[in-house]
Amino acid sequence: MSEATSRTRVRRIPDRGHYDAATIHSVLDAALLCHVGFTVDEQPYVIPTLFARDGEHVVFHGSAASRMLRHAATSVPVCLEVAIVDAIVLARSVFNHSMNYRSVLVLGAAEIVTDDEEKLRALELISEHVLPGRWADVRPPSAKELKATSVLRLSLKEASAKIRTGPPLDEDEDYALPIWAGVLPVAATRGQAVPDPRMTQEFPGIPLPAYLKPR
Repeated sequence: MSEATSRTRVRRIPDRGHYDAATIHSVLDAALLCHVGFTVDEQPYVIPTLFARDGEHVVFHGSAASRMLRHAATSVPVCLEVAIVDAIVLARSVFNHSMNYRSVLVLGAAEIVTDDEEKLRALELISEHVLPGRWADVRPPSAKELKATSVLRLSLKEASAKIRTGPPLDEDEDYALPIWAGVLPVAATRGQAVPDPRMTQEFPGIPLPAYLKPR
């Protein structure tokens, strides 16, 4: 269960803050990419990576040679963030333009997953989070590939969500201005799948998997 702490409590417009597990889970489950922040020798870095929620944890992966994963695996503090833009909010003044969004911030010390079965399970979770149904279709990682991959687990105990919805919030006097204002929805959509040219040459009869068809 997540907790609101002095580090995760939303201070800027606090009524947009959410600390319940259901809200935090829903945002994490809807996002495809996370950013992990860490510091090495007083130099901060932020790296994008794929992830998945595993109950009350987040798992993310990368090359075993990755500086981020090698450093994060030493139990140093990390910050994981996801954000989803739902709309551009157009106000009557430039100052009050905004976005409708859903975001989650997670703080803690990530732990490395060392058990091969747990690592494989985490990789399946990440694959199924990005594209449900794909894992069953493809070759699983070899022992060599599994060794070359690091998986980290981060608890959601210290996490918060911040969400904005609704129309623009203008200054009272600006509502009288003859300027269009409102909300422009933004949505990520999947396009038409493009086959690998080598697949079409060598295996022209492979049908498009159902999970890749337009919805």
